Amino acid sequence: MKAPDYQPIACADHERLEFAALTKQWVTLTVDDAVQSLLPLDVYTRDGAEWLQARNAAGETLAIRLDRLKF
Repeated sequence: MKAPDYQPIACADHERLEFAALTKQWVTLTVDDAVQSLLPLDVYTRDGAEWLQARNAAGETLAIRLDRLKF
């Protein structure tokens, strides 16, 4: 079931994240109006929303809801 406030992202953007995770490529994305370099580790579904597990430049592992990203 979809989370009530979750807005799915475009399929092309979803595929871009999956490809970056598979090929271990860093991407630059805007997360909540802050530009970040992220290394995607996994794209998955939880609690009715889609999520990105990624590592930032400081080495922290983050879980970010995909509808918080701007491409």
